[in-house]
Amino acid sequence: MDNRNDSLDPRQSGNPYDAMDATERRTDPSTAQDQAGAQAVGAGSPQDLPDDTFASRGAVRQTVGIGRSTETGSYVFPAFDDHHPPEKDLIDDCVHCGFCLPTCPTYVLFGEEMDSPRGRIYLMNKALTEEPMNDQMVRHWDLCLGCMACVTACPSGVQYDKLIEATRGQIERRYQRSPQDRAFREMIFQLFPYPNRLRLAAAPLKLYQRFGIGDRLRKAGVMDMLPKRLKAMEALMPMLTEQQEVPEVTAPVGEKRRRVGFIKGCVQRVFFSDVNSATVRVLAAEGCEVVAPKGQGCCGALSVHAGREEEFQRFARNLIDEFEDQGLDNIIINAAGCGSTLKEYGYLLRDDAEYAERASAFAAKVRDVTEFIQELGPVAERHPLPVSAAYHDACHLGHSQGIRRQPRQTLKQIPGMEVREIKEAELCCGSAGIYNMVEPEPATELGDRKAKNVLNTGARMVVTSNPGCMLQIQASLKRMGESMPMAHPMEVLDASIRGEPVETLLRQ
Repeated sequence: MDNRNDSLDPRQSGNPYDAMDATERRTDPSTAQDQAGAQAVGAGSPQDLPDDTFASRGAVRQTVGIGRSTETGSYVFPAFDDHHPPEKDLIDDCVHCGFCLPTCPTYVLFGEEMDSPRGRIYLMNKALTEEPMNDQMVRHWDLCLGCMACVTACPSGVQYDKLIEATRGQIERRYQRSPQDRAFREMIFQLFPYPNRLRLAAAPLKLYQRFGIGDRLRKAGVMDMLPKRLKAMEALMPMLTEQQEVPEVTAPVGEKRRRVGFIKGCVQRVFFSDVNSATVRVLAAEGCEVVAPKGQGCCGALSVHAGREEEFQRFARNLIDEFEDQGLDNIIINAAGCGSTLKEYGYLLRDDAEYAERASAFAAKVRDVTEFIQELGPVAERHPLPVSAAYHDACHLGHSQGIRRQPRQTLKQIPGMEVREIKEAELCCGSAGIYNMVEPEPATELGDRKAKNVLNTGARMVVTSNPGCMLQIQASLKRMGESMPMAHPMEVLDASIRGEPVETLLRQ
């Protein structure tokens, strides 16, 4: 008899957030019938299958990770359908060298091979032809933040971004999540991509903050009784201020140098509208006529990163329609996660006969705002801002778009501004789109790690180019009993161009 104990508490061994770390297997040897059945559905052994495959025989019993709902125990074979599965050629580009390991947040946290990029690619390869999609596979893919640090680190040029997005599309179509998980994710996607719905939600949130209800609930211990995901959402809530709406057309200051479109975003438009206003003022000061179509909606970034392909395509087509006939030289975005998706519109809409070329033309015009300012060449006078600032590389700006020099250069062109680097800059802060809401535990670990590194710079403020990063780092600092002013590069540059005192930034 095999006396192995495979049911160790995952906190004692391996990844504590793995829904399949604690898997109890029966101790009697597999029968020939079970072995044949496993091979018939493409698994290597009965132990590789969920229990409902041989439900009447009880061959395998799945257990769950810490603090998570019971998974479905279902499987699908073959794992992927024929609609854009992860491409075999792209999978084969990975030579499993391991250069990605020290830059992968989940590998750094867990030390688990299957929670590394090359481990996830290995699972994709197995899923193409050999194994069914099951809870364990999906769990490892779900735990990926999609930060693309591995893309930066890879010497072989593996296009992990395309692989993980294709995989998530397959998961969305072919994997049945638990009812609780489905409901939570649907709530997110029925709210965050819709600015008008966010505005409605913001009204009671302002009262919640004004009367300090959250602090009272925390003192009473009520927050500790909430599900971890809802507790995480509450902790990430930004301080709400009066919304500032940018005009549909803003005239340039002085001679017109470019006519540009401005994408207002969703979360950015509602919760960080002051960043949008600062961005438009900076663009105008640099000689740009700025067009911000009133009817523009979501760019679809959150949707595509979660595998919601049809939803993304609908958002993308609508956005292209809004900007297409405006006679624009460039299209400007100030949110890193949105920018990385906008630049991929041509690839993401490649199957759409009506929109493929139009999407490529749209994408060719997209620029991150700091990228655009350095490309254009700054002309507006910069006034001194004597302050030290820690610059945080948003993953979808640094890793996905390769934009690192331009935001730093933008800040260093301000007299008196000292830019300080953050240790482990390549590691994600844990925000990653909706990741810090659906995976709050590893996100919290990463956020706290980033916050400590920020504090160790000794800087007086933090500057970063993504709203999610701002919320994540702020929440971690607050949890540690610390606080630090935060700003977008455009808020800093706007203050400099307008000649505002540095205290304006430090009061935020």
